[in-house]
Amino acid sequence: MLKRSAKTMRRGERGITGLETAIILIAFVVVASVFAYTVLSAGIFSSQKGQEAVYTGLQHARSTLEMKGDVVAESNGTALQSLVICVASALNGAAIDMTPPTNEAGLAGNESTNVVVVSYSSQGERKDDLAWTAGILGKGNTDNILDPGETFEMTIDLTGIAETVDTYHTFSVEIKPPVGSVLVVERTTPAALSDWMILN
Repeated sequence: MLKRSAKTMRRGERGITGLETAIILIAFVVVASVFAYTVLSAGIFSSQKGQEAVYTGLQHARSTLEMKGDVVAESNGTALQSLVICVASALNGAAIDMTPPTNEAGLAGNESTNVVVVSYSSQGERKDDLAWTAGILGKGNTDNILDPGETFEMTIDLTGIAETVDTYHTFSVEIKPPVGSVLVVERTTPAALSDWMILN
C-alpha cells in the first residue's frame, strides 16, 4: 500500500514537470513570435523609407534643368546687359513651367507668377529674382512648359543689378526650378567687351 502511494506521487510529479516544460516552451514560442514580428516590421518600414528616398531622388533628378551649349552675353560696350542660356530638362524628365516674370526695371514684378527664379551673385552683390524671358528652340509646342525633348532659350536681364558687370568680372547666375537641383552658371568677362560674346 505504501509502495502504491509512492508510485502515485511520483506519477503526479512527472505530470507537473511536463506541464511546466510545456508552459516554458509556449512562452519561448510567444517571445520568439513577438521578436520576429518586430524585426519584420522594422525591415518593412526601412524598405518603405528606402523606396521613398529613391523615388524622391528620381523626381528631383528628373525635374532638374541642364545647360545646352555656351553662355552668350550681350553688352553695350562698357557693361553686360543680358545673358542668353539654352536649357533643357535633365534625363528627359518632368515638365517644367517656364512662364517668365513681368519685367520691372530688370527685376521680376511683385505680381509675377513665375516659378523658375534666377539669382545673380558676385563678390560685390547678390540679387534675387531677376527678370528673364524664354522661348522655344527647334521642335516643340507653343506653350511655356519645358517638356521632355524640348530646348528653351532663356534671356536673363542684367540691368536690374546695382553693380556694373565690366571687364574681368567674375559672377554666377543661379537658375532655380520649383523642384530639383539649382543650375549654377559661373563665368568671367573678357578683357574687352563686344556686342555679343561667348563667356568662359
